[in-house]
Amino acid sequence: MKHTLKTVFLLVLISSACTHPKDTVDYVDPFIGTDFFGHTFPGPSLPHAMVHLSPDVYTQGWTYCAGYVYPGSSIMGFSHTHWSGVGMVDGGDVLIMPDVGQKLRLTPGSPDNPDEGYRSGFDHKDETASAGYYSVLLKDCNVKAELTSTRRAGFHRYTFPEAENSRIIIDLGHQIGTYRPEQKSEIKIVNNNIIEGFRNARHGKVWFVAEFNKPFAYYGTFDADYRTPESDAGIFPYKNAEKGEKIGAFVYFRTSENEQVLVKVGISYTGIEGARKNLAGEIPHWDFDIVRNNARETWNKELSKIIIEDPSEEKKQIFYTALYHSLLAQYISNDVDGKYRGPDGKIHIAKDYDYYGSFSCWDTYRSQHPLLTIVAGEHVNDFIKSIESKTREYGWLPAQHFNNVFGESMVGDHLVPVIVDAFMKGYRDFDVDFLYDAMRTKALELPSPPVRATAGRSGLQYITEKGYIPADRVTESVSKTLEMAYDDWCIAQMARELGKEDDYRMFMSRALNYKNLWDYGTGFMRPRNHDGSWLEALDGHEQEILKEGDHAWYRYFDPLLVGRRPNRHYTESNAWQYIWSVQHDIDGLINLLGGKEGFVARLDTFFSMSPLITPPKYVGVVGTTGQYVHGNQPSHHVAYLYNYAGMPWKTQEKVRHVTGELYRTGPGGLCGNEDMGSLSSWYVFSAMGFYPVTPGSTYYVTGSPLFRKATIDTGNGKSFSVEAINNSETNIYIQSGSLNGRPLSRSWITHAEITSGGRLVFEMGPEPEKTRGVNQADLPPSTH
Repeated sequence: MKHTLKTVFLLVLISSACTHPKDTVDYVDPFIGTDFFGHTFPGPSLPHAMVHLSPDVYTQGWTYCAGYVYPGSSIMGFSHTHWSGVGMVDGGDVLIMPDVGQKLRLTPGSPDNPDEGYRSGFDHKDETASAGYYSVLLKDCNVKAELTSTRRAGFHRYTFPEAENSRIIIDLGHQIGTYRPEQKSEIKIVNNNIIEGFRNARHGKVWFVAEFNKPFAYYGTFDADYRTPESDAGIFPYKNAEKGEKIGAFVYFRTSENEQVLVKVGISYTGIEGARKNLAGEIPHWDFDIVRNNARETWNKELSKIIIEDPSEEKKQIFYTALYHSLLAQYISNDVDGKYRGPDGKIHIAKDYDYYGSFSCWDTYRSQHPLLTIVAGEHVNDFIKSIESKTREYGWLPAQHFNNVFGESMVGDHLVPVIVDAFMKGYRDFDVDFLYDAMRTKALELPSPPVRATAGRSGLQYITEKGYIPADRVTESVSKTLEMAYDDWCIAQMARELGKEDDYRMFMSRALNYKNLWDYGTGFMRPRNHDGSWLEALDGHEQEILKEGDHAWYRYFDPLLVGRRPNRHYTESNAWQYIWSVQHDIDGLINLLGGKEGFVARLDTFFSMSPLITPPKYVGVVGTTGQYVHGNQPSHHVAYLYNYAGMPWKTQEKVRHVTGELYRTGPGGLCGNEDMGSLSSWYVFSAMGFYPVTPGSTYYVTGSPLFRKATIDTGNGKSFSVEAINNSETNIYIQSGSLNGRPLSRSWITHAEITSGGRLVFEMGPEPEKTRGVNQADLPPSTH
C-alpha cells in the first residue's frame, strides 16, 4: 500500500512538472530567420542595446548581411555588432575567436578550406540559442564557446581542453562587408589581462576594452596585411600595440581540462574611456551565469507584456520570436554616463534619456514603431528626443540612417511618420515646435551648406513646380511622389493639432499629389515625364535604358517590371505593388479605381494573379500571393484594405493566409529580410487581430485574431485583451464582436481604446459574415 501511494505521489509530481507553463522567454527561437535571407542573427543581445554579439560564418556578399546563415558549417569567430535582418552588408566589429594548436593562424580561412585559418567547424546538434544566450562546440579545437551580454558589453566563456597552447585572437580586420577605411584601426595590450583599442568601421569608430580572467602566458600583435622579409609573417611577439587595417592581438594560455577562460568586452562610440565605463558599469564581476540569467529575466519581463493563451505551442514560438525581434531592433548609442557621438562628430550628453543612433525608418515606420507605442511606451519619447538631438547637431532633419551616417538611400522622409505617430498617440516629452519646424522646413526647402544638398528631399523642386516627380529626371520617381505625399499628410495632422490651419491646408493639398501620377487609361500610378507626358507603354517594344547626364531610366512603362537601380521607377516593387501606397487617402484611391466594386476587383486580381515579374528577377520578390509580396514592406498594409470597401471578411481570409503560410518555425521561418523588426512586428499585430494601416493616425484596422486570447499590458495597471471564441484553423471569419461588453460592428479600433484597457471579443466561424462591417459607420476612417 505504501509503495502504491509513493508511486502515485511521484506520478503526480512528474505530471505537474511536465505541465508547468513555460515562461514567455522560453518560446523564443533566435534561429528563426537565419536562413532564406531573413538576415537575423542567433547571438545574445538585450532590448534597446548597443552590443549584438553573435557568431559569424562568412562576411562577403548580401547573403551574409548578418554574418551568420544556418547552412554554414564553420565559424570564423564572435563579433559584437550586427544589424537585425537588414539588406546592408555591415557590422561584425571586434571579433574574438578561441583556438588550440601549434600553429598561430592570423586569418579565418575560407568556408571551403577552413583548415587554412582559425575558423572552426561545428554541428548544429552542438549549438543552442535562446534569448540572451548562445553556445556552440568548436569541433576543430574542442572548445565550448558561450556568449551572453548586457546592453553595452559582451561576455564570453570558453571551456578549453588540457593544452599548453590554448589561445584567443582578437581580429580588428574582421568585418561584415568590404569597407576599406581611410583611417587605420589600433590595438593595445595594456597588461597581462586587458586589451583595448578601436576599429575604424563603415559607420564610425568602435572602441573596445577586453578583460580576461586569466593572465596571458604569451602575447603579441599581428598585421595580416604585412609579411616581414625575415619571418615571412606578420606576427610580432610581445609587441603591445599595433596600427593598421587588418591587425589584431593574440594571447596564449596553459589550460587544464575543462578550464574556463572568461572575456568581458565593453564597446563605445565615444572613446576608450566610454568603453571602460560601459564594461565596469554593466559587468563589474566575473559571474557569467549572473549576466546570462539577468538577460533571460530582462527578456522575460519585456516579452510578458503580451500574454498569449492558445493550445498551439508552434504558433506561440513564432509569436514570441516575432516579438523578440521587434523589441531587438532599436539600438542605443550612448554610454552608461549618457555620452554619445553626434552627427557633428562631437561628444554630447543625453540627459535622462537613451540616445538612438540609427533609424531604418523606411522599414520600421509601418508597424515596428507603432507596435512600440503600445508595448514599449517608456522608450518612445527617447526615440523622438534622439531625432530632435541629431536634428539640432546636424542642422537638418535626417532620413533613414545608421550610427549617424546620414543618407537618402531609401525613398521618402520617414522620420516624419515616426515623429507624428508618437505625437498623435500622446508622446510629447520633446520639443514639439522645434521638430514640427524641422519637418516643415525639409518639406518646403533644400538644405544650405554645410548640410549637403542630397540630404534634402529628392525631387523636391519638382514637387513644388509640378506636383509630381518626373521619371526622366529622378530615380524611383513614382515611389518618391507617393511616399512624400503621405509624409506631407503626416505633417498636416500635426499642424492641425498645433492650430496651424494654413499649414494644415497646404500639406493636405500636397498629400493629394499622388493623383498627379494616376493614369486612368492603364489604372496605375504611372511614371510621368517632365513635360507632363506619360512614360511610353511597353506595347511589344524591347525595354531600353535612356540616359541624360547622370540620370538613367527605363524607357517604357511595364506594370510588372521592378528593375534595377538607378533605372527603375518604383522602389523594390512594381506598378502593381505601388498602387496601394496611399495609406492616407484610401477613399480617394477607391474613387480612382471606380468605386468599391472596382477597388475590390483590383485587390482580388492583385492577390490571385501570377507572382511572376518582368525580368530581371529581383531578390525582394519573395513571400508572394499573386503580386502581393510579403517579403517587402510596400505590400504590408494591403491585405487590410478590403475593410475600407466594406468587405472585412476578405481581409480576414488574406491575413490568416499570410500568418499561416509565410511565418513558420525553424531557420527558414521568415519569407524575406526581417528589416529591423518590420516583418516580425507585422506578425505581432496581425496575430493579435489588428494593424496600423496609416501610422500618423490613431486607428488600427481589424483582421482575424490568430489566438484564443492575447492580453497586452498597457501600463499603469491596465490591460487590453483580444479574445477569439471558437477560433481554429477553419474558423477564421469574425461573426460578431464586442468591446467592453458592447456590440462592435466596426472594423477598426483606436489607440486610446487599447491603452485605456478593455476587452475586445470576437466570435469566430467557418463562413464569412457578410452583414458585419459593411455600413459606412463601420468602415475605417479613410483619414484624408
